[in-house]
Amino acid sequence: MTRSTAPGPPKRGTAPMRISVPSRSDVFLKRFTEVIGGPLGKHAKPGMTTPGFFTIERVLIIFTIIGVLLAVLAKNACRLNGWGGTNSYQWACYSDWTALFHARGFAENAFAPFADGAQFEYPVLMSVVASATAALVPQGEFDRALAFFDVNLLIVASLWMVVVIATARAAGRRPWDAAMVALAPGLILASTINWDMWAVAFLALAMLAWARQLTFLAGVLIGLGTAMKVFPLLFFGAVIVLAIRSGRYRPLWVSLAGAALSWVAVNAPMAVANFDAWKHFFTFTEDRGAGLSSFWHIYNVTAAEVPGMNTLDAGVINVLAMGLFVACCAGIAFLGLRAPVAPRLSQLVFLIVASFIMFNKVYSPQFVVWLIPLAALAWPKWKDFLIWQLFEVLHFWAIWMYLYATTADIQASNAFPTSFYVLAVLGHMIATGWLMYRICASMFDPRLDPVRRSGQVDPQAGAFAGARDSFVLRSTRGL
Repeated sequence: MTRSTAPGPPKRGTAPMRISVPSRSDVFLKRFTEVIGGPLGKHAKPGMTTPGFFTIERVLIIFTIIGVLLAVLAKNACRLNGWGGTNSYQWACYSDWTALFHARGFAENAFAPFADGAQFEYPVLMSVVASATAALVPQGEFDRALAFFDVNLLIVASLWMVVVIATARAAGRRPWDAAMVALAPGLILASTINWDMWAVAFLALAMLAWARQLTFLAGVLIGLGTAMKVFPLLFFGAVIVLAIRSGRYRPLWVSLAGAALSWVAVNAPMAVANFDAWKHFFTFTEDRGAGLSSFWHIYNVTAAEVPGMNTLDAGVINVLAMGLFVACCAGIAFLGLRAPVAPRLSQLVFLIVASFIMFNKVYSPQFVVWLIPLAALAWPKWKDFLIWQLFEVLHFWAIWMYLYATTADIQASNAFPTSFYVLAVLGHMIATGWLMYRICASMFDPRLDPVRRSGQVDPQAGAFAGARDSFVLRSTRGL
């Protein structure tokens, strides 16, 4: 295999770079451009000429603002009528922010996660964020839970913009792919459920830092993301595969060092000051049962209605979930080392994170926001993306209808049956599996990869850009 010469992401101070335009490169989108005058003309040179005020990033920010406004509208029933009773299920506007504001003591003490006897079931940095936002809510005779929601909503809007711009800049010649992130139905519906957007932003910035060969900084960002949610740590699975394939191990060690330093810097003070509160996240994660919408939950729901089937407890699920995830990681590593050319970093990260979600003990509806920026980089095909999002929207509504049916005093004939919920969960898992299959297929046939077809090898390759193969699992090299 010869050293790659295909261009990567643009560097500051270099000449303009011609970019890929969706109305030209995406057959599905091309059909819907007549209302705005049709596809961009073949003689136009996007990226080479000055676009005026409406640069790509400014248009993406406008798209993101539209997405944020739709997210507000999706939660407006609860903002107007409150989150009490079954409102949040009936109108599909549930949010952990308002539920935890009173349930975890933020209304009385903004820094409740750090108090003696605290039992806040999230990692340290998320505790910091939750406390900081609670501290911004003043005392007074008004709906403070709503104010807490609105403060977090404004922060999520900012994080959403950060993720969109980071994705656009990491995409190299395909910055318009970040429009998927700006307008994703999954983000519109689920970004305001919990604080997951913080971890998504750290991972998106880490991907950008890695693409620009800021290896240590990428590691620091991954460490901070892991202190918010565990999943950014899975980034290193992709780095390990590419390090083995290329024989370049220094970027792995440097980024791991950055991650370890930032994670310890955030966690150590809390562990020393209040060890019981610090470890609660780990013990809670180990002891909790199957979460809603996980494969394990729908198995238990089904088993409860079938004579002779046994449900699974937390201990059994822990072993099975970890075993299946490890098996998936081994399979992804095999594919990454077997593929005719080195897989793109975002392809591997998407496959690993998706595998983690699929077999995790918990599969909360907001977990879709983890995958959306990765999908925009790993498989930027609008048709597949929208079909996947359609199933995610179906699942989003199904879970709230399921909870409403099991908590509200309504007749069974007026509620969705449990079988609908089970099928919706299976549907969105199959749709995610379909994206995984498409990515795997493009790893073995690079002609299917829309990113490579735009003249790039891997815009996120960073320290692995241009590396020759050092170790592969095949008998012949090249295509």
